[in-house]
Amino acid sequence: MTPAELLLRRYAVQGLVAEAGRIALDYFSRKESLGVTMKGAQDWLTVADGAVEDFLRARLAALFPGDTVIGEEGGGDPSNAVWIIDPIDGTANFARGDRNWCISVGFLLDYKPTIGIVAAPALDELYVAQRGQGATLNGQKIAVSGTDDIRRASIELGWSARTPPQRYLELIGRANAAGCSIKRSGSGTLGLCNVANGRTDAYAEPHINAWDVAAAIVIVDEAGGWVNDFFAGDGISKGNPILCCTPALASQLSDITGIA
Repeated sequence: MTPAELLLRRYAVQGLVAEAGRIALDYFSRKESLGVTMKGAQDWLTVADGAVEDFLRARLAALFPGDTVIGEEGGGDPSNAVWIIDPIDGTANFARGDRNWCISVGFLLDYKPTIGIVAAPALDELYVAQRGQGATLNGQKIAVSGTDDIRRASIELGWSARTPPQRYLELIGRANAAGCSIKRSGSGTLGLCNVANGRTDAYAEPHINAWDVAAAIVIVDEAGGWVNDFFAGDGISKGNPILCCTPALASQLSDITGIA
């Protein structure tokens, strides 16, 4: 794929994600329209999830018919040129009226994260990154914090029902014993983005799905962060652990989390 073809994808999808954000924000402002259901324990679904994913799938198919699409709600197949969509990341927040949610669209070229676009419309934030081109928030370049003392680190630890609760509690205990300040905000995608913009120093989760991180991995990487090899093995279809952080903390946090 030529540089011009990649640039076209980045700018086109940046516009699509902004439009999808307006669709989602309209649902968010009308709680009675959400049609909330549960896919499982603490696994929320709203009408907005389907509407946003359907919109993005249709537009991507029209613009780039040779690319494939994987979405949280509709599934899909990987290929050498694949878009990975999370229509609403942080759906529990979204359904409860919490503004910490986003739309995430990542593009993998030859199975490498290459373009990442994340819109958090209720926060009025748009993250954009392309491999080798840097990362921005609302058009301004961003960078990781540079923190090098674990005792001053603010980290987010994501939780997943797919891993035993005891494993998560042990992770909190080890991070706390190392001196970290710990938080959880309910959106893995924005958790990674907050590392990229320096609001936190690290994000870790024992298991997370590809649609939660495909876009944000590019954003963190282009902001100068360190990210584990999430797409190793079956990461694209089955998920993997995720650890991203400011580089000076990578070794210590890998030991604490057990994620390399």
